[in-house]
Amino acid sequence: MDFKILIVDDEEDILEFVSYNLKKEGFTVYTAMNGKEGLEIALETRPHLILLDVMMPEMDGIETCQELRTHKELSKTAIAFLTARNEDYSQIAGFEAGADDYISKPIRVKVLISRIKALLKRSYGETDTTGDNDQGTIHIDRERYVVLNEGQEINLPRKEFELLVLLYSKPQKVFSREEIFSNVWGSDVIVGDRTIDVHIRKLREKIGEDHIVTIKGVGYKFEQ
Repeated sequence: MDFKILIVDDEEDILEFVSYNLKKEGFTVYTAMNGKEGLEIALETRPHLILLDVMMPEMDGIETCQELRTHKELSKTAIAFLTARNEDYSQIAGFEAGADDYISKPIRVKVLISRIKALLKRSYGETDTTGDNDQGTIHIDRERYVVLNEGQEINLPRKEFELLVLLYSKPQKVFSREEIFSNVWGSDVIVGDRTIDVHIRKLREKIGEDHIVTIKGVGYKFEQ
């Protein structure tokens, strides 16, 4: 599969450096120097993954990520922030905006390539052939990437969708935080402790408070 990657960064040397190394790995690469341009190129080319700087003119990375996630045609696109800002609050803001990973500068090529390949493998490396699943009022069609709640279609960012699919796959089973991290984010992604809590909160806002139950000190389970 010919994977397309869009890099959005206002530093030309970063664009050149990352583009060169990704092209060496066989990726098709597009670049943009600000969020508005990045959004236009993303809608035109529909990349499989977007590397997004946080601090940019015109539209910063958080705003760009939020806007990208409103477009259904980009719902499967993985988004990773590529930035020198690695404070916890900055990471939380990024994940709340819909990002899948957070890669810190200065860039180490081998680490960057490894993280990109892990993201692409989780997003596109396997095809689910189970078709539709139906659990009462919540209906998930994994092939069409659609969630219905009492017949109403809900547009979820990819990580929220994957988290819901995991919990939904075994109603009443309590998934530990470690199981959730491993299945949804994978061992190659380093995320803060609040990442799951942020995604659970946002899911509850969209599908209702009663479907996802917190088991204190353990994890979460899905109920109809």
